[in-house]
Amino acid sequence: MKSLPLMAAILSLSACSNDGERLLAMGTLERDRLELTAESNERIVAIAVREGERVAAGTELVRQEAGTMEPRLVQARAAVAEAEQRLAEFVSGPRAREIDEARASLGGAESTLRAQAQEYARVESLVAKKLVSASELDRARAARDQARASRDQAAAALKLLREGTRSEQLAQARSAVDQQRALLAQLEVSAARYLVRAPRAGLVEALPYKQGERPPTGAPLVVMLADGIPYARVYVPEPLRTAFRAGAAVTVTIDGVSGSLHGRVRYVSAEATFTPYYSLTQKDRSRLSFLAEIDIDDPRAAGLPVGIPVQVAPSTGEAPRS
Repeated sequence: MKSLPLMAAILSLSACSNDGERLLAMGTLERDRLELTAESNERIVAIAVREGERVAAGTELVRQEAGTMEPRLVQARAAVAEAEQRLAEFVSGPRAREIDEARASLGGAESTLRAQAQEYARVESLVAKKLVSASELDRARAARDQARASRDQAAAALKLLREGTRSEQLAQARSAVDQQRALLAQLEVSAARYLVRAPRAGLVEALPYKQGERPPTGAPLVVMLADGIPYARVYVPEPLRTAFRAGAAVTVTIDGVSGSLHGRVRYVSAEATFTPYYSLTQKDRSRLSFLAEIDIDDPRAAGLPVGIPVQVAPSTGEAPRS
């Protein structure tokens, strides 16, 4: 933000001129300023660029220590691997050896049931002859019934293996994999923020912190001036306001550049920058100034430094005079 004395000087020069002189909108040349902030207060472990260095988009600028993020990533990757293995197990279904084992268990249960049934018949005949007590028959009956239940359980287990995995189990396993992958992706996005890269090509203007320091969370680690079309931030005098509309062509004059440069208005404030109570009178309203931004697409402006003074006038028609 400009200081009040400088802003007042610009407004005064913009709004006033000697008799017969052409009114101009005055200001300074600017570029898009990017502030790349710290993800956390972790220590800076590497600074890959220097102040004043020009970098391409995607260039590594500053790296912060990952801190607790690294073990969380390891845990998340392990959870994804476990969920994927479980899904693969459900998709492939039971192995042949598991089916053979279940079939063998069923055979053993059937043999036990036959033996217990024969034992029950033998005890039953002895009870009929009153050679053993009735309690022996009860025990033989219980053993036979238990063997039958074991046979039925083994048969059900074999049938379940032969039918394979249910569709509901597959859906649940796929959902678990998707959930774990989403959590991992979220952590990877957060971890990527510990490595600051240039979002656009431009110039590294400032590196406020040094390697080894712990910047506060949200503090700017890198300040860049983006490449591309520079623009002029100017203050438009009230008599010129109607000529400065978004998209209107203008001419720009810059000290040290021969001739005028072509520009186009991209923004004009709807409100005056400073409006004293007396400025709306017919006598003094010419003192009003409106903040405007002018894109300068002339190739000669590409390498100019920011902050140099510029003067802007409408390209067509006769500019109003004070």
